Amino acid sequence: MSPSVPLQEMIRAIRSARTQCEERGVIQRECAAIRAQFRQADNGGRSHNLAKLLYVHMLGYPAHFGQMECVRMIASSRYSEKRVGYLGAMMLLDEKQDASLLITNSIKNDLSHSNQYVQSLALCTLACMGSAEMCRDLAPEIDRLLRASNSYIKKKAALCAVHIVRKVHELGELFAPAARSLLSEKNHGVLHGAVVLITELCERSSESLERFRKTVPDLVQIMKGLVISGYSPEHDVAGISDPFLQVRLLRLLRILGRNNETASDAMNDLLAQVATNTDSTKTVGNAVLYETVLTVLDIKSESGLRVLAVNILGRFLLNNDRNIRYIAMTSLQKIVGTDHNAVQRHRGTIVDCLKDQDASVKRRALDLSLALVSASNIRSMMKELLLFLSSCPPELRSQAANGIFTAAERYVRDETVPNLIQLITNTSELHCYTVHKLYRALLSDISQQSLVQVACWCIGEYGDLLLRGDCQEVEPMQVCEDDVLDALETVLQSHMSSTATRGFALTATMKLSTRITDNVDRIRSIVSIYGSCIDLELQQRAVEYNALFKKYDHMRYAKKDSTHFCCCGVILFCSVNSFAFNVILEPECEQLTMHVLTLYGLTL
Repeated sequence: MSPSVPLQEMIRAIRSARTQCEERGVIQRECAAIRAQFRQADNGGRSHNLAKLLYVHMLGYPAHFGQMECVRMIASSRYSEKRVGYLGAMMLLDEKQDASLLITNSIKNDLSHSNQYVQSLALCTLACMGSAEMCRDLAPEIDRLLRASNSYIKKKAALCAVHIVRKVHELGELFAPAARSLLSEKNHGVLHGAVVLITELCERSSESLERFRKTVPDLVQIMKGLVISGYSPEHDVAGISDPFLQVRLLRLLRILGRNNETASDAMNDLLAQVATNTDSTKTVGNAVLYETVLTVLDIKSESGLRVLAVNILGRFLLNNDRNIRYIAMTSLQKIVGTDHNAVQRHRGTIVDCLKDQDASVKRRALDLSLALVSASNIRSMMKELLLFLSSCPPELRSQAANGIFTAAERYVRDETVPNLIQLITNTSELHCYTVHKLYRALLSDISQQSLVQVACWCIGEYGDLLLRGDCQEVEPMQVCEDDVLDALETVLQSHMSSTATRGFALTATMKLSTRITDNVDRIRSIVSIYGSCIDLELQQRAVEYNALFKKYDHMRYAKKDSTHFCCCGVILFCSVNSFAFNVILEPECEQLTMHVLTLYGLTL
């Protein structure tokens, strides 16, 4: 291949290479020829050679030796060479390289050039790879161009100013007055650049944010003009007038209206107009509607407007485009905590998305469905979620199971234990049989917490029947006081016992102090141990029971009738287990009873 081949022929030769080794050979020969021609003083094909080198760079091969050639071509007076030179600078140079500083003076000169296209090249290059030092040196020139009469230059200068603000935050104040004046322009390109610049300024500085909040009425008027304007071939995209500018305006309004009542009120009517008049049958309209929804939900908008925004997201859920469904559920997930009732109206559609074939949509639908579970819909939602769990992908199974368990733990009240205790209490003829059977079950297995809790309650309540051992319905079994206390102490010390189960066992132990006579000291010792328990609930109960042994020991003993026992023990038991009993007051216990009731804020 000849060193002077055109760019098209070089591309054809590279593409025709059969192996990567052959391709590297073609590129190495061409790069050697380009490097040799760069060394020549009189090189008429410099732009041609640099263009070929940029193509080589795009393929991923080294092209750094062309950096200085870019600097020389930028300084050229010919537009064709200057254009390729600036393109090469944007591709081969960055702010970390010293060579970038060499073009600062050339850019400054070109910013004052009489040709608008040369000015445009300089603006684009500065906006692409300008370092902080270059931005500081050239910022006054950019501010001057923002006030120029040429709309083509002003829109380029506005975008260049955005880069400068990102590089050097303190220079934002320099561009604020010019950015404000650009909002009066009629050219959409200039307006777009101005809105982007103001957005950047507001995000970087709270002072700029307060300053530009005064421009909300102007922004609203610009947006209204776009919404109600007729057909304009120059700006129309699928029936929407300049949707790119509309989206940028909505984002700026969202920033200005956030946490500000006055600014939010000024844009409420506009947002309602955009939400109701924008065509949602095409992607362009959906893009504008989505930005409108985000703005409504982020500012201090009216409740009716927020409901309208949620309804738009609900319509997105019915869209055939999975991307639109995904962003709708992502947005609903963010507001489900603040607008729960509005989101609940679309629960059916959200649950239907669990059947979507797309894994990302299905995951979002699961997150949102779990967030929508409440006390009022727990049964219907659990039915749907369990159905999903049975057929969901393996990667979602853990999340679904965990979410179902958390929701059940939060909203489903387990009434098995209190219901069974109530049933046992009301069936006096089975008290003896029940306490014997549950005691044997307790000895064989303490892993089933609900059964252990009921067994502990029965032992504490009917322990005297267990010790008596004359139950005819079961096989005779001799049980002594130490055996019963050993069983309860096992429950208290087991790692399988929950806090609630230990509470049952501790209360049962305390109640046995009125049923037995020989092991009261052991019971007192067991109770005392839990007076320093790390669990505050058990610690509180143990301290209260210790008080019964000390200050009120003369009132602690119950009568032989198991339904007629010390009211204080019943009250303390009720406070642990949240279970109601009919308490028969002894006259001498009235003072103690009132003291305990006052302690717990209870009344008889």
